[in-house]
Amino acid sequence: MDLVALTAFQQIAEHGGVGRASRAAAVPKTTLSRRLRQLEEALGVPLVERGPRLFRLTDEGVALFERTCALLTELDEAGRSLAGGFAHPRGRLRVSAPTLFTDFHMGSIAATFTRRYPEMILEIVSENRVIDPLQEGFDAVVRVNPDANDELVGRLLYRDDMLLVASGPCPPTSTVGEILVPAVVLSSVATERPWTVQEKDRHRDFRPQPVLWTTSILAARQAVLAGTGAALLPRSVVASDLVEGRLTCWGRSADRPAEIWVLHRSRRLRSPKLSAFVDFLCAAFAEQRELDRPGRAGS
Repeated sequence: MDLVALTAFQQIAEHGGVGRASRAAAVPKTTLSRRLRQLEEALGVPLVERGPRLFRLTDEGVALFERTCALLTELDEAGRSLAGGFAHPRGRLRVSAPTLFTDFHMGSIAATFTRRYPEMILEIVSENRVIDPLQEGFDAVVRVNPDANDELVGRLLYRDDMLLVASGPCPPTSTVGEILVPAVVLSSVATERPWTVQEKDRHRDFRPQPVLWTTSILAARQAVLAGTGAALLPRSVVASDLVEGRLTCWGRSADRPAEIWVLHRSRRLRSPKLSAFVDFLCAAFAEQRELDRPGRAGS
């Protein structure tokens, strides 16, 4: 079996499409598509179902992905370890990240990282605008749903579902048609159409009646906790509230989940300090990515 073609298939399956795999691997989309076709022809089975808005692994694709994923990971880690030689991460590393991501994650991650690499100094800049890392002197940036045409490369950290949550119980399933609900609405969330959520094996439509508009996700969460209304909020923000019973989940948004990436300039020129940070950051979200993999529960 051609390892180059198999690697291309793994990248496409891992990232849910040729376009996102192209950005993550810094390989042209045409090259990845050609390698996928070559692998399918060599095996004599289709691995991916394709369509204008469809990307799904076939049963054969899921089986191949699961049986070869660990093997390719070990080969990649062995190669990078040998190529890196004895270079030791040291010096200052500047990272830009969205405010919410910084507030929820970067404190504990940075503390653990600098303990592991005592010769490293991290500078974390929290901001929500899209910056040019080359022009503004950043080694890496964390972005939500980065532009597919962005010239930066990087790795997917995790996917974050939007959940419809409230402090009270969900309306009974016997309710017919759209359900009107008082709503706390983020400025980035549409209200001109119903909020469609998936609840177990069915879809339900809720028509938001805005009580509060805000640009702050944390302010929206606090308002929902206070009983102001229901809101669509990221799973990562309300996970502890759901576990501890402060909020109730009415369903998962049928819209595509947000993707959070760590991006940087050319992979070929990645320094030891940047490699160490990117690997460490990805490892911090490994459990969440495992739930996102094709053919696994919760994907």
